[in-house]
Amino acid sequence: MDRLKTLEVQMLESPGQQISLTDPDARSMKSCGVGIVGYNVQTAVDVEHHLIVAHEVTNIGIDRRQLSSMAIQAKSVVEATPSQPMRVIADQGYYRSEELQACEQANIVAYMDKSDTSGKRSKGEFGREEFRYIPEDDEYECPAGERLIYRFAREEAGKKIRRYWASACVRCSIKSKCTPSDYRRVSRWEHESVVEAAQARLADYPDAMRTRRATVEHPLGTLKAWMGANHFLTETLAHVSTEMSLHVLAYNIKRVINLLGAKTLIEAI
Repeated sequence: MDRLKTLEVQMLESPGQQISLTDPDARSMKSCGVGIVGYNVQTAVDVEHHLIVAHEVTNIGIDRRQLSSMAIQAKSVVEATPSQPMRVIADQGYYRSEELQACEQANIVAYMDKSDTSGKRSKGEFGREEFRYIPEDDEYECPAGERLIYRFAREEAGKKIRRYWASACVRCSIKSKCTPSDYRRVSRWEHESVVEAAQARLADYPDAMRTRRATVEHPLGTLKAWMGANHFLTETLAHVSTEMSLHVLAYNIKRVINLLGAKTLIEAI
């Protein structure tokens, strides 16, 4: 009990309030469920050749802040010119509006499905996407055909958010399908057009997620098969990063041999 009390003090003083007694840098991977302690490996894989063009090992348990940094690394590796946009596809786990904006600023075209965290659909209520924004009027149109007008703006979590609602909510005949509150309020980020453009691109490219699965999951599956059940054999972030770099190098060499042949690769080297 004394030992556990001492560990509790250390845990509460540690970043993220976590301690791993096996590896001091390992952390709980929230995206993998409860009980998985380890590292988060990020990879960017090119669609044409399935080569890993960029990778990074982190001990951050979620992917939501990883998209733009990995996309920018990949763009620098493939030597895309600043004026030439690069397309990147990521799954819902990477969704974060600020990341989409960072990609746009780096001239990277992102395809990513928006995650639904409101729970409206599960309650049988209208989702946020069923409220159509009308840019020329700076208003939203609800499923009942009423207009939600701009009311006020404020800072929320470092973002400037505009708020809209309609006065007609209290007498709406389909209000039960919309909200239990007096009014259905809709929030709009000042850079919401970036998010809307990403959703529109995804709608025009319905096979995007299938392409992602067939591209990035294959190298990861191959590497996990090579590494075995324990995956990483080393400890601490620096050593695990080195170990992962060696795995990626081996994978890419074998991939190039399959594509070009050993003789061509040796001549190129």
